Amino acid sequence: MADNKKMGLIGLTTLVTVNMMGSGIILLPSSMAQLGAVSLLSWIVTAIGSMAIAWCFAQCGIYCNKSGGMSAYSEEAHGKSAFFLCSYLYFLSLVVSNVAISIAAVGYLTPFVPWLGEGSMPLFAGTLCMIWLTTVANFGGPSLTGRLGSITVWGIIIPVAGLCVIGWFWFDPAVFAAAWNPNELKVSDAITQSIPLTLWAFLGMESAAQNSDAVDNPKRNVPLACLLGTLGAAVVYVLSTSVIQGIVPNAELANSSAPFALVYAQMFNDGIGDIVMGLAVLACVGSLLGWQFTLAQTAKVTADQGLFPRFFARLNRFDAPLLGLICCALMQSLIALSTISPNVSEQFGKLVNLAAVSNLIPYVTALSGLLVIMYKAGVDLPTFRRNSLILLIGMFYCFYALYASGLEAVFGAALVMVVGYLLFGIIAKRLIAELDTLQSS
Repeated sequence: MADNKKMGLIGLTTLVTVNMMGSGIILLPSSMAQLGAVSLLSWIVTAIGSMAIAWCFAQCGIYCNKSGGMSAYSEEAHGKSAFFLCSYLYFLSLVVSNVAISIAAVGYLTPFVPWLGEGSMPLFAGTLCMIWLTTVANFGGPSLTGRLGSITVWGIIIPVAGLCVIGWFWFDPAVFAAAWNPNELKVSDAITQSIPLTLWAFLGMESAAQNSDAVDNPKRNVPLACLLGTLGAAVVYVLSTSVIQGIVPNAELANSSAPFALVYAQMFNDGIGDIVMGLAVLACVGSLLGWQFTLAQTAKVTADQGLFPRFFARLNRFDAPLLGLICCALMQSLIALSTISPNVSEQFGKLVNLAAVSNLIPYVTALSGLLVIMYKAGVDLPTFRRNSLILLIGMFYCFYALYASGLEAVFGAALVMVVGYLLFGIIAKRLIAELDTLQSS
């Protein structure tokens, strides 16, 4: 019998799709146009890999009762150090992602404030304003942030999903054919180079299995929602980025800082394009509000376990981690400065690569925990074999995506991970001392 107080399959599937879409798609058409429409083939590869990863996370959530999400799954296979490293890398990935979202918002704001598009310093100033405005807005606690985010996210979902339906009336096969491979790349190279971009759009699929306790019949609905939600996002991504390549000439699309506004302006008029730009800015701000708080909460949960500095866990009277939010905003400001560029798409691409790699390593450690989790849960042999096969598909995609992200991004993430081992070495000494104290008492 269904529990009316819990979320059903349709509600959970919608939630998964909305969480993944958010502002992830907002600048992708411009970034992918730099490679040509041939890059659309990478959506197929990423959709298959993402569905495999999402399924495995759903299985982890069903059979593992520990809190902590990916960090807890990693700990099952690799111990306490993996919990820290997973949280640490995921935290840094969110820091980088938030900067990318801020840049996307500034890109769509540029037509309203032309000064923002006049070079690297105006773009940097706009990005800083976006980071700090959404950080300060979070000082009031999670309640307002959640309500705003759930509404504003539709500001980008409606135009993007709408384009999938009505855009085909303006689709020109000749424009699409001219945009197919302007750089004359090998198809395999084009797919590889665009994998980090398409992966960026699917980041967040791990959130599907986080709250299986709030789902009716989780053993059935959580895996199905993961697959259907990821598939739903994939369909919208493929259709919207395909149709836009057949409406806007590739060179114009590649240089646009607001691709969806541009296509609506060409389909209708500049007024409609301005409305879409306004909705996109609103969606980015709302999405960034939620991700800023998620970032601070990730640090808080890890600090509660003694694995991050204690100040991340301190709350103000509105239950907001005030010092943690400020620290996160400072880190984002430094990353925005270190990747400064006069071109929105170029800076966005750099950050997407780094964010993807920083997320992929926790994916690998968390996925590997599924084997141990299933063993402890005593699952039947057919289930173990099925999940192990899907796990291999997800792992293969993670390794391929790491390779596709390029030496610069992988090297940067490797340095960050090495620093993480040093930090855990310092923390582990204190944890052992605390454990010895407890045992002696």
